[in-house]
Amino acid sequence: MTTTPDPVWIHRLTPEEKTRLTPSPQTGALAGLAFAIKDNIDLAGIPTTAACPGFAYTPASSAHVVERLIAGGAIPEGKTNLDQFATGLVGTRSPYGVPRNVFNPAYISGGSSSGSAVAVASGLVDFALGTDTAGSGRVPAAFNGLIGLKPTKGLLSTRGVIPACRSLDCVSVFARDIATAARVLAVTEGFDPLDPFSRARPICHLISDKISDPHRIGVPRADQLEWFGNTESPALFAAALDHLRTLGIKITEVDFSPFLDAARLLYEGPWTAERYAAVGEFIEKHSTTPEAACAAGLDPTVAQIILGGKTPSAADCFRATYRLAELRRATDTILATVDALVAPTAGTIYTVAEIATDPIRLNSNLGRYNNFMNLLDLCGLTLPAGRYTYGPGFGITLIAPAWHDSVILTLGARYLSGPAPAAAKPPADWITLAVCGAHLRGQPLHSQLTSLGAQFLASTTTAPRYRLYALAHTTPPKPGLARVAVGESGGASIAVETYALTPEAFGRFVAAVPAPMAIGTAELADGTWVKSFLCEPFALAGALDITTHGGWVAYRARLTPAIP
Repeated sequence: MTTTPDPVWIHRLTPEEKTRLTPSPQTGALAGLAFAIKDNIDLAGIPTTAACPGFAYTPASSAHVVERLIAGGAIPEGKTNLDQFATGLVGTRSPYGVPRNVFNPAYISGGSSSGSAVAVASGLVDFALGTDTAGSGRVPAAFNGLIGLKPTKGLLSTRGVIPACRSLDCVSVFARDIATAARVLAVTEGFDPLDPFSRARPICHLISDKISDPHRIGVPRADQLEWFGNTESPALFAAALDHLRTLGIKITEVDFSPFLDAARLLYEGPWTAERYAAVGEFIEKHSTTPEAACAAGLDPTVAQIILGGKTPSAADCFRATYRLAELRRATDTILATVDALVAPTAGTIYTVAEIATDPIRLNSNLGRYNNFMNLLDLCGLTLPAGRYTYGPGFGITLIAPAWHDSVILTLGARYLSGPAPAAAKPPADWITLAVCGAHLRGQPLHSQLTSLGAQFLASTTTAPRYRLYALAHTTPPKPGLARVAVGESGGASIAVETYALTPEAFGRFVAAVPAPMAIGTAELADGTWVKSFLCEPFALAGALDITTHGGWVAYRARLTPAIP
């Protein structure tokens, strides 16, 4: 097996490679934002592998969407891992390792855009590009608590993207908030005359689409919802619908059967032949012996699926096309009655071990609410909608006709702007930890928490009895939190985030804490006491007092070269 130091990445850019690829200074709508690129999308001078070492090539130019992002000021960080040849919704089908769910590493991250989702959820980048042919840009978003935007097919150019099903492929966007996803879409969208599958936005959709008042959202009938034995998903979905209702949105049941019938066509019909057309000859050539397949780095499950696409006939293709036309007419009629649909992004989630024992059937279960999207020419937006008690995220997807991207972004922003549905409380024996520096979301050590399955609880502050210092000679830079002695003045409330960890995970975390940092107990603004990062007193000698900034992130935002 080919492995990398971090299975999130297949290639992390060196400083020299970043300098070569990125103009300086960065200007534009995305100036300074770091992004990751799924490794079936070209980046000039960097190998593209599609998670298959034997397939690798080095492109002379970047994909069209990547060129637009860099021109818009965004900074590429590297190429991310994926289910090989973008074939899978699980994130485990790669010789470069398995990116794990950021909330509980026993569970899958989702795929095929696994590395891109985990890179964003871990705070390694501000946003990431994935691809989405059958749910690859939505399932990983749901499982890792992200925004996952699958734009209208053809709105973003696929020139420079290795095809999965070329007539259905989309470039997708992962972000932690709606605003960033919308900014990325604005920079990357547009007709590309060099891409035969690129489409110009119709004139009637050049102005933002209006939404009815009150907003109307359709939901599958209760008897059409399938949870695959998961006992927590129904309550999470019901809570998301209740949240929509509190925002004044009218929820109405619709017949979801035409969408489900279309979903079955993708893998039970002749569209598998399009996957064979993309890379089937390569797989056949390198599958003559087990040794040849191993040398090329072929994933056996992916090879089985793609080689199965050699069987459908031209007659099969036409029959399925006729059936799809019938289903599209039926779904168009349903969509005309609402502003959008909402469905679970996935009915359940699986552990990495479960996927290993039954890789095809369980993967298929994850596609139930996703596989129809591009066949029916729809756009979709996945939103975080709570967490399972064992960690991983649950998501909902807003679904609308082609060119209604602004509609689902508007509805998504409204969903997230209201009070969030209550998160599932962690078990009573879990330990609460407050962090104030490099382990905060978006900071360089945040992944040390997420890799242990830490559950985010709240952004809050300490009681007004602490001081914060920028410590000297720490890598990455870290602050030191110190409690003011009784009777001493000068204390303040310091911004912190609280997380819950299992006792075992907490023990592993504490064991890895280096000096001069220490884990003690701190008082929060509400008077509760929790475990927290503190600092050994000797390290505060010569450290810079940054208490007036109110927190580490605020201090770093005002940093100047003169400050250590």
